Amino acid sequence: MSTAGPNPNIGLTTISRTVASLAVGVVHTLERAVVGEARMRTARGNAWEAVCADRARADRRAELDRLVAELATTRAAARGERARQPVS
Repeated sequence: MSTAGPNPNIGLTTISRTVASLAVGVVHTLERAVVGEARMRTARGNAWEAVCADRARADRRAELDRLVAELATTRAAARGERARQPVS
């Protein structure tokens, strides 16, 4: 004989997971409707954006290094000019 009682496996965490899953589904569907299929964010798209951001950061760092080296060279040349001038 079996009793049709409440399922003992359903608890607060199960309900929370279900609500979270439904919320993700709603957000995903809403994003498709608003943004469009072609502009959906994907893992591949996110990875490519990260690669592009890393490259841009490296380019900016290289440009800054070049400017610092140029400034150091200019300052060294200016110090050399002052050292060569006779003291009056």
